[in-house]
Amino acid sequence: EVQLVASGGGLVQPGGSLRLSCTASGFRFSATTMAWVRQAPGKGLEWVSFITNGGHRTAYAESVEGRFTISRNNAENTLFLQMNNLKPDDTAIYYCAKYVGLSGRNYDSGRGQGTQVTVSS
Repeated sequence: EVQLVASGGGLVQPGGSLRLSCTASGFRFSATTMAWVRQAPGKGLEWVSFITNGGHRTAYAESVEGRFTISRNNAENTLFLQMNNLKPDDTAIYYCAKYVGLSGRNYDSGRGQGTQVTVSS
């Protein structure tokens, strides 16, 4: 059974930082391109970033480019998202998932347990 559990969210002031983690099990993590997606209140899912299985290629949504960094530790089956210079618009539930494309709709199923990020003063 595929399990994806995100953690590390919380309440942070604008301009602050958070580091999200996602532990994966039930599949061959080291052979899988992974992604982060998010869902803001009242909105649909938005793809945020992906990283290839070996970590050699990454990509980011324009809204987070230059502020977020995705990484992974294949030895520990863990995915990370370092988020800097956070903005109120980053407020959302963040999920990790196997990469299935750049459309948030692709992640309606298959994403794991999310973690809430709230950016507010």
